[in-house]
Amino acid sequence: MRAAVLHEIGQDKLDVLDDVEAVGFGPGRVRIRVRATGLCHSDLSAMAGVLPQPGPFVPGHEGAGEIVEVGDGVGHLKPGDRVVVCWLPACGTCPACKRGQTHLCLAGFLNAGTPNFKRPAGDVFGFAGTGTFAEEVVVDAGCAVPIPDDVPFDIAALIGCGVTTGLGAALNTADVEAGSSVTVIGCGGVGISAIQGARLKGAAEIVAVDPVVSRREAALKFGATKAISPEELADVKQSVTGGEGFDYVFEVVGRSTTARTAYEATRRGGTLVVVGAGALDDFLQLSMFELFFDEKRILPSMYGGGDVLRSYERAIALWRAGRIDLAGLITHRVPLTDINEALDQMRTGVALRTCIEI
Repeated sequence: MRAAVLHEIGQDKLDVLDDVEAVGFGPGRVRIRVRATGLCHSDLSAMAGVLPQPGPFVPGHEGAGEIVEVGDGVGHLKPGDRVVVCWLPACGTCPACKRGQTHLCLAGFLNAGTPNFKRPAGDVFGFAGTGTFAEEVVVDAGCAVPIPDDVPFDIAALIGCGVTTGLGAALNTADVEAGSSVTVIGCGGVGISAIQGARLKGAAEIVAVDPVVSRREAALKFGATKAISPEELADVKQSVTGGEGFDYVFEVVGRSTTARTAYEATRRGGTLVVVGAGALDDFLQLSMFELFFDEKRILPSMYGGGDVLRSYERAIALWRAGRIDLAGLITHRVPLTDINEALDQMRTGVALRTCIEI
């Protein structure tokens, strides 16, 4: 089977190999033939060691495909079913699930410590317990979420991570108020989805901030009212809000420096939503006085901050109704053999989302 493998953490290229085998099939598990997968920035972060992930590993967690085989005890899926890969499945029994915070369930993270693949040279892990840069992957049945037949695989793949994360940050975590002012810092696939979520909620001003010109141009097409470079943020804060700051600011980069910028762009009593996944040793510094005096809400948003399955259904309904544009997020397409081209597209910022067709 063909898969893209990172041999050592810190390497910047993937090796596309034909000697990889998906392992772990058995009771409660399913085998998925991956048809399309998106490249998310979290994949690059794991490759660089920013996000913890044992190696060697197959990156990819934003995928969709069809069921090939189901293990004993799996009654809700059958061969041929179309599914989206959920890298953060809910167990339904832990304290977080019982509280209704299924996006905080840790069951999916436990999968990350078990190899999903093997080669003649030894075991290979799958990123986030999945590893969708492969022709097939074996996962727990809860990681395979059925999708309607009218949802293309490439659209479904986006819903598996980036769209759910960005939309949910605006709709669930922030619950953006109609008529409010919003800034989104970082306008890749997740940031653009947050912009679409803010537009759905009726935000009056949506300022997109990104250093890449093509991403700023795209943000305007997806609902931003202004698109600026980071250097322009202070002036736009003054012109749009009279210097007070924005009602909601979304940090979609995952760095303490941009989170600090986002905090300063947020008005007193406003809401900073931290969406980007950052490093364990990258600390955001805030004084106890400013926390008290500014009374700004700081809301981290994990995978869109809501019930994952409901979020998938909502994204599909909004897409069907023409309320959100998902096809437009896919700016590039490459076969798995050209996966390193997709990595370059992400690193340079020329792509919102690259679809890897498998």
